[in-house]
Amino acid sequence: MEGVADMGGTSGWGPAHPPRQDEPVFEEPWQGRAFALALVSSRIACGGYNPDAFRHAHERLDRAAYLDEGYFGRWLNGAELMLTDSATLAAGAIDARARNLRGEHVEEPPVPAPRPDYRPTAAPVGAGSLRSVDTAPAFAVGERVRAKDMSPQGHTRLARYLRGHTGVVERVQPASVLPDTNAHFQGENPQHVYSVRFDSRELWGDGAEAFALTAELFESYLEPTS
Repeated sequence: MEGVADMGGTSGWGPAHPPRQDEPVFEEPWQGRAFALALVSSRIACGGYNPDAFRHAHERLDRAAYLDEGYFGRWLNGAELMLTDSATLAAGAIDARARNLRGEHVEEPPVPAPRPDYRPTAAPVGAGSLRSVDTAPAFAVGERVRAKDMSPQGHTRLARYLRGHTGVVERVQPASVLPDTNAHFQGENPQHVYSVRFDSRELWGDGAEAFALTAELFESYLEPTS
């Protein structure tokens, strides 16, 4: 899915600043509460731990909800979207409750009816995302591969700036749950994962600063170069 969340490799955001040595985990107390609320909300909405569905909620936010309220504001907005998607909360319920807590008197929407069609194939997720698969890896270390040039409508971890570009397999990683299906409760579909090294000039042209970028890519994201 292409949206504001897929900003990797784009220009105009200024330099990246490393964290301070004394940087706290949470700059302000509300951020810690937001972190906890987002984790609990995700588990309620998904019937268990599903980081892919949580990421997919983030990438469906509009620009204001994703950027203007900061990192932990984004977490809260994503959590609210998951709760309304799953009919745990009605749309507008959080805003109405917040207004009432500020002393206003507005009608809060009723709790919606459960959605039996939501997470139709969801099942409890085991610890971690590593899995075993019976098939041999399709690609070998040292092989040149191309990231597929595709524009999926749903969730994917294939960054837009990699699509259509070629790199070299550096390592075959353990198989893992495929985010593209897990985010939509369509099964784990574990696949082999590859560390693929790309030249910066392959990705951004001859004028780019020379360096190598390594990305972890699922097998279905790749194709042979010949």
